[in-house]
Formats: sequence, structure tokens, C-alpha cells
Amino acid sequence: MVAEFFNGFSSNATSTIPSGFSSNVTSAVPSPTRTAFNLSPKEEGPVPADDAMPESRVLVIMTGGTICMKRSENGYIPARGFLDSCLKPRPSFNDGSPTKQVPVAVEEGKVEMVDTLRTPPSKYSRSIRYAGLEFDPLLDSSSINAKGWAKIAKAIERNYQLFDSFVILHGTDSLAYTSSALSFMISNLGKPVILTGSQAPMTELHSDAEGNLLGSLIIAGHYMIPEVCLFFNHKLFRGNRATKVNAHDFAAFASPNHPPLAKVGISTAVNWSMVHRPSKISPFSIQTSLETSHVACLRIFPGLMPEMVRGILRLPGLRGLILETFGAGNAPEDTELIEVLREGITRGIVIVNVTQCQVGTVSPLYASATALAKAGVVFGLDMTTEAALTKLSCLLADEKLTPVEISRQMSKSLRGELTETTDTYFSHPNAELPPMLSALSKLGYAIQDHNVQDIQVILKEAAGQFLLNQFDYSGNTPLHLAAMGPNIDILRDFLGQGASVHIRNREGHTPMFLAAEAGREEHVKLLKKSGAHLHAEEKEMAGVLKKRALEAGEGGAWSWTGA
Repeated sequence: MVAEFFNGFSSNATSTIPSGFSSNVTSAVPSPTRTAFNLSPKEEGPVPADDAMPESRVLVIMTGGTICMKRSENGYIPARGFLDSCLKPRPSFNDGSPTKQVPVAVEEGKVEMVDTLRTPPSKYSRSIRYAGLEFDPLLDSSSINAKGWAKIAKAIERNYQLFDSFVILHGTDSLAYTSSALSFMISNLGKPVILTGSQAPMTELHSDAEGNLLGSLIIAGHYMIPEVCLFFNHKLFRGNRATKVNAHDFAAFASPNHPPLAKVGISTAVNWSMVHRPSKISPFSIQTSLETSHVACLRIFPGLMPEMVRGILRLPGLRGLILETFGAGNAPEDTELIEVLREGITRGIVIVNVTQCQVGTVSPLYASATALAKAGVVFGLDMTTEAALTKLSCLLADEKLTPVEISRQMSKSLRGELTETTDTYFSHPNAELPPMLSALSKLGYAIQDHNVQDIQVILKEAAGQFLLNQFDYSGNTPLHLAAMGPNIDILRDFLGQGASVHIRNREGHTPMFLAAEAGREEHVKLLKKSGAHLHAEEKEMAGVLKKRALEAGEGGAWSWTGA
């Protein structure tokens, strides 16, 4: 695994030069050692002569942002000629070697010879030669849109065969959106694309700009990480996992649901097991037809009126909606709101459920989240809002995909943007939970999976604890869960073992209410036969829901509740 220190591609352990990087020497440094999340290269061995120094070739694409600005009488303004004015005077970015020109595709069909700078040799005896491509005009990150993303993607495409990797300077306001967008716009990426910026300009004495740019160059020039990444404050994040978390501190970005791909300190530690690589035998390509104007974001809040959502879903040309929900994917338990969402989905609008929380995932275990899913809302799992919006925009631009196919893709990992569910995704290690909670958790999953055999085993093993009247973390007893599920045999078994039909969950609802709300008429009959009835506090709401259900021709379940 020695060669993966640089790229993960070369199988020749005697070569320490990254595959795909230009060089005029065969071997310069002894083979480094690598652990799962630590690289500790040996530093002994001869240092090559200056004219034999292995070089990586990196294109720095300057789109704008605070990093490229300078102070003026009217505040910060863009600093043109960033390489000459900001980087050339700095020893960390310029080893003073004679200027060398390299070809840069500045526009479609137009290649120019451009001056470059070269860094001093790193501890791995490698220098990074880099050229600059400065956008004119520079882009305002707070105003960037799909056209700006397409311009960046095309610049990478034009120069893809001319450079080993790419560093993109960008404003921090929308940096996470751009890194997410590019990750989906680019297919079969085989080279590093690293976006970075800064909280203060490079021209300021106290700034994070130098560290962010130098760290980006070092990673881009030494490690073949074939992903769109975001580098900030010594950490390399997967681009579609990052989000801005602080408006002022240098630690402005984080990746709450995924560990960093690399960390830069005295040495660079790359988590190779986390690196996402192309899985198709296909060439590099880009998609530039996406349009975010067809997608909206709505943050759920207490008191949200269905009319507000209806107004958004009736916007001309709207094709997708990112719904930022409470906690694990929950929304107000308002049947009118659910119906509004269902109507939008019926018209072909793709609605994706992501959590407002920084850490966590959208879960189908809560009743309110399940209601959204039954209406056709897609679980976005642990995607960031930035990733969900840009991914949906890209998928909607593919004319070959139907809304159903797009919905299916939104819950699948395309570029490592989400953690797909597995059989053990929601499970809790027994050692970390008290025995009752562990058993109750297992029972909840077994009910969800309609696994009668597992239910019987769990209840037998938990004899003496009587799990059937215990609450899970969402406030439901096993009987509440069974009342909503399709398997009436599970409900009958629980009732036969003495589960209480009168316990109310955290929302104040009985199993009968939930069964009626789910349209489980036979379940309601069975519960009533067991002595169940609506609680007094449920009857008013039940009457409203019954009326609506009858008007829709679906009131059978409610008619047995006595509402």
C-alpha cells in the first residue's frame, strides 16, 4: 500500500512520484509508510538537484471571494493579478526559480502560454508548479448561480489534460453550494479538485488565506484524491458533505456527518478508506445544464400554514422542493399539510426531506416522518441542504429521468453525499444501552420489518420487563407502532399479551387514533374489540379528520372510533 501515499494508483513501490504527475526523474524519495489515517514519510535520502526536482502541475482558478481582495478607501475590492501581487512575493509560494510558461486553455478554443510560480520543495522532495486562471469579471459568491458553476466546470474541462489537479479560489458565502454542485456536475473525476477561500484577504496581516491556499496546493500536488473537495482550516472535506458553520472564525466549515478526508499539520494524514473513486470505465465529463431556479428550499417552523406550502408548490416552473424538517425528519402532524405535499408530488414535483440539524439523519421511525414518506416525500437521509439542492438540480436537468426515478436516485449515494441505510444503520450497540432500551429498540425495528419471528424471540428474551407498555425515544409503545403497521397479526399478538390500549404517546394519541389516521380499519375494529376508545382530548381532532376522510371517500377507519 506504499504507493497510495501519493495517489492510490501506482503499483510500483520504488516510485514515489504520483501517477499522472509530470516528472523528469524516476525516483527521488524512499518509500513512505502509511497507516489507515496517518502518513509518516521517511525523510532520509538525497534531495534532487533543482533542475531535476519532481513537479506537480496545478491550475489555480480564481473565481473571486475575500481571499482575492485588497483594502481600499471604500472597503475591500477585488485584487487583479493575484499571483503577481499576492503570491510571487511570498517565499512559501515562490522558490525564486526562473519563470516558466505553461499552456492554459483560457477560453473555449483559445490556449495561451501563462507564467507560473513554483513552491519550494516539500518534505517529500516535490515542488508544485502552478498557473493562474483569473475570471473576468470575478464572481460574487453571494450571487453565484448555475451559470457560474458551469463556468467553473468548463474551465476544469478545458484544462483537464493540461494539469494534474485544480485549486479553485471562491468566496465562502456559497462555497459549500459550489463544491456540492461541482461534485454532481463532474462525472468520472480522476484528479483532485479542491475549493478554498478565506475569512480575511491574503493581503491582510492576520489572515487564514495563506494557510488555506498553501494547504490546498500541498494536497493537490501530492495526493491523488479524485474528488471535489473543500479545504479550510487544515482540513480537507468531501465537497458535498461540507457546510459553513461560522461567519467569523477561521474554522468556518465543517462536515458534521462525515469525517475529513485529510488533515494537514506537521505532516498530512489522508483517510484513504474514505476516498470516493470512479467506479465506471468512462472518460471525464461534465454536465452544465442544471438550473437551480426550478428548485426551492423551505424550512419547516412551528405554525407553518399549509397555504404557505401550497403557494410555493404552485410557483411557475417549480420542479423540486427541499424540505428542511425538525429533528429526524419530522413536520407538523397536519393532514392538510400532508395533502398539500401529496398534491404537489402528484403533479410531478420531487420533494426531499432533510433535517435542520447539523448532525443526524432523516429517520422513518417517527410517525410524523412516516406520514411524509407515505405522501411520497423522499428521505434525504444525512445530506446537507447544499448537497440536496444541487443534486436535485442536476437530476432534474436529465431529461431521461422521470420524477419517480429522480426520487429513487435522491436516496442513493452518487458521489458519497449521503450514508445509505443498511440493516444495522439505526441499531444501537447493546453495550451502550441499558438492556431494556436495547430490547425495546430491537423490538421497534422488528415491528417495522413485520418480522414476527424476531418479535417473539425479543419478547421471550425480555421476559419480566414487559416491553409492550414501554415508551421508545419517540414516545410510542410497541402497540402504537403495531397499530400503524400493516400486519394485524402483530397487533393481535400484542393485545393478547396484555398491551394497554389506553396509553397515549408523547403527542397525546392512543393506538386507536394512530390506526385510524393510518387508514387501518381492521386494526381499529380489533382495538375497539379489546376495549380501546379515543381519549377525550383526541375527539375534537378526530372529528375533523373523520369529516375530511369521509369527504374524500376514505372514512371507514374513523367510523369505528366513535368520533
